[in-house]
Amino acid sequence: IGKKQQLFNKTFRISGVFKDIIGLQVGNNVRFSGINVGVVERIEIIADTAVRIDLVIDESVRKFIKRDAEATIGSDGLMGNKIVLITPGTATEKEIQNDDAIATSVPVSMDDIMLNLNMASSNAAYITNDLAVVMSNIRLGRGTIGKLFMDTVFAGSIDQAVVNLSLIHI
Repeated sequence: IGKKQQLFNKTFRISGVFKDIIGLQVGNNVRFSGINVGVVERIEIIADTAVRIDLVIDESVRKFIKRDAEATIGSDGLMGNKIVLITPGTATEKEIQNDDAIATSVPVSMDDIMLNLNMASSNAAYITNDLAVVMSNIRLGRGTIGKLFMDTVFAGSIDQAVVNLSLIHI
């Protein structure tokens, strides 16, 4: 427990402001390049559209986290706990300092993904229904394409017209 809470390591603190923390909780991990480097220490609502999170990070990784680094919220596995993911930033930038604010990006939520999937599914159902109507009309010989494929007399007339056109061209 002490190791997870960074009690025995030299640490520094940074914070970030998000519109939505999507279930992040105090004590959740902070990862940098796939490695657990810290924990969420505090969560505070600072406005109706802003939530501040305070992170405690192991001092040994500070040199890799630059001032233009970015934090986002992700999942530990498909349905796992929420975690904070930190991207390093530009190598030429200075390293982040104790009590600095880190830039944040809006995470994609499962709710957004499910909503988009639901809309895509509905659209696919409409397209499939329309395609079934078109194919049914073709099978019944309706419309020009239906007559071309299904009406042998019409198809024969088109064949004869093409033959006649080719004879005129000679």
